[in-house]
Amino acid sequence: MCTCNPRILSIQSHVVHGYVGNKSATFPLQVLGFEVDSINTVQFSTHTAYKHIKGNVLKNEELDELIEGLTLNDVDHYTHFLTGYSRSPDSLMKIAEIIQKLRSKNPNLIYVCDPVMGDNGKMYVPDEIMPVYRDQVVPLADVLTPNQFEAEILTGLKMNNFEDALKIIDALHDKGVKTVVISSTDLGGDKLMVGIASNGGSCYKIQVPLVDTNFTGTGDLFAALFLAWFHKTGSDLKLTMEKTMSTLQHIVQDTYVKARVVQPEGKIPPKMKELRLIQNKGVIEDPQITIMAEEIKK
Repeated sequence: MCTCNPRILSIQSHVVHGYVGNKSATFPLQVLGFEVDSINTVQFSTHTAYKHIKGNVLKNEELDELIEGLTLNDVDHYTHFLTGYSRSPDSLMKIAEIIQKLRSKNPNLIYVCDPVMGDNGKMYVPDEIMPVYRDQVVPLADVLTPNQFEAEILTGLKMNNFEDALKIIDALHDKGVKTVVISSTDLGGDKLMVGIASNGGSCYKIQVPLVDTNFTGTGDLFAALFLAWFHKTGSDLKLTMEKTMSTLQHIVQDTYVKARVVQPEGKIPPKMKELRLIQNKGVIEDPQITIMAEEIKK
C-alpha cells in the first residue's frame, strides 16, 4: 500500500448545481485522502441534460495564466494529473502542453485521461477533438478510461464481442497506454453493464446490473475512483476495479431508489438523478466489495 501524500491537478468541467466533471471527482478524491487542485474548463449552471444551460468557457489564455501562477508560486508539483471534458481541439492541445510541463517537475507523474467525447453512438464534443486525443493526448496517458463508444472511435474498431474488446484494448496499449480501462460496454446485453481493465499482462471484466435510466457524471466519478484506488492498492488492477465499481454501483442504486420514491413511474427528470455523493461519503471512504472482477484469459 502506498503511503505517500498524493496531489492531483484535475482539469475538467464544472457545474454550479449537480455532479459532473470536477464536481463529481473532487469530493470523492478528497474523502479518500488526496489533495485536489481544480481547473474548470467550463462553468455552467447545470449539466447539459437540463433544458436551459447558462455559463462560460475558460479561454486558453486564462488556462495558461492559471498554470503560470501555479508555476511561479512553486506549487505545481503533482503526483497525478486527471483530465475530463475539454471543449475544443485547441484546449486539448493545451492539456498536452501542461502534461509535459508537469512531468518536467515530476517525471513520475501519473496521467489519468478520461477522453470525454460521447456515448451511445453520439458525439457531444466537436468531431475535430478526436484526432487530438488519438494522436497527441492518449499516447501521454498512463491510465485511459474511455467508454465503449470512445474506445471504438479512438481505434477505428468496433466492439461486438469480448474478442473485439481485447483487440481494441491491445490497440490502445500499442499507443503507449499502460493501463486501459473501458469503463462501460454493452457486452452484457440489456441486463448488465460490463467494464474491462487491462495492464497489458492481466485483464479483468466486471459486470453490474443496469437500471432503467441513464445518469450523468458516472464516467467522471469512475475515473476519479479508479485513480484513487489504483494508487491506494499499489496498482492492484483487480481490487481497484472491485472497489471502484462497488462504490459506483452503490451510489447509482441509492440515487435511483430515492428518485423512484418521488417519481415511481416514467422518465426521471435530471434534477432527481444528481448523484448522491455527499450522502454516500461513508461508502466512498470504505467501500464494501459487492461486485467481483473475473480474469479474462487472452
